[in-house]
Amino acid sequence: MGGFSKNNLKGFVLALLSSGFIGASFIIKKKGLRRAAAVSGVRAGVGGYAYLLEPLWWLGMITMIVGEVANFVAYAFAPAVLVTPLGALSIIVSAALAHFILKERLHKLGILGCVMCISGSVIIVIHAPQERAISSVQEIWNMATQTSFLLYVASVIVVVFVLIFHLAPQCGHANVLVFTGICSLMGSLSVMSVKAVGTSLKLTFEGKNQLIYPETWFFMVVVAICVITQMNYLNKALDTFNTAVVSPIYYVMFTSLTILASVIMFKDWDGQSGGSIISEMCGFIVVLSGTILLNVTKDYESSSFRGLYHPPLSSLSARLCSGNRDSLKHDEEENSVS
Repeated sequence: MGGFSKNNLKGFVLALLSSGFIGASFIIKKKGLRRAAAVSGVRAGVGGYAYLLEPLWWLGMITMIVGEVANFVAYAFAPAVLVTPLGALSIIVSAALAHFILKERLHKLGILGCVMCISGSVIIVIHAPQERAISSVQEIWNMATQTSFLLYVASVIVVVFVLIFHLAPQCGHANVLVFTGICSLMGSLSVMSVKAVGTSLKLTFEGKNQLIYPETWFFMVVVAICVITQMNYLNKALDTFNTAVVSPIYYVMFTSLTILASVIMFKDWDGQSGGSIISEMCGFIVVLSGTILLNVTKDYESSSFRGLYHPPLSSLSARLCSGNRDSLKHDEEENSVS
């Protein structure tokens, strides 16, 4: 079992705060997107940008920024294998608030999914690896320019280009995996860069100025590009699909890819026993199972409530696409009521 160091504790607390703010931001932004669409008649999912004039959407953005800042600092103290899976707690916050504020019904089994997310997170925290001591941003640069990580980066770039320029125009509004896939792939790169920048600033505040190195500024540029891309396609996903569908799927894909990227770049599992690694993976699987259960039961509850029927053996893609149809129908019902 990996010891829970002082730095890991700081990262853990910051990750918890981050999850609370980010989970709430999903709901606030969703309400802002709906209000903007009602005023302008053009949804963000089809290219509308009226939400930029909506104060509620900006409140959601501010809330998300606060959460992301806490998350940013957390990565400077703890490894991504510890910090990233704790994002599952934001799904619990989002699902609970969506149930009460957006009236997106949460099935009773969804509560079990929330409990599984918490349980899995506890297992991951207990067996998390120690943060690796880094003395300079140039050391991180050497990690980022490893052949294995460069191959990962190249693969991500190719897949993102295919998703944006080929699949998004064809089926982006019918399959939630397209928009969330773009967010998750870019997110894995942004986390690696955020950790690099965070560590550089931490070292700078400790008296070891890292701002004189061009590598620090390069990582900042990468963070900006990745975050802007993520925000754009996350807005499209949130506006097009049900919140309880977007949040869990985004979490599963984003977390899986981020852990993979971190293991490749930072060698998080080097020095850990096989038992600790297996325990972390089991905890992660429990969290993934909880998010999937939360997603499936939420979709089932929504379909049952609206009188729709999904065959038990229907394909995953069919169920994912139904989230869009249900969301559109829900919005139409809201407009007709108002």
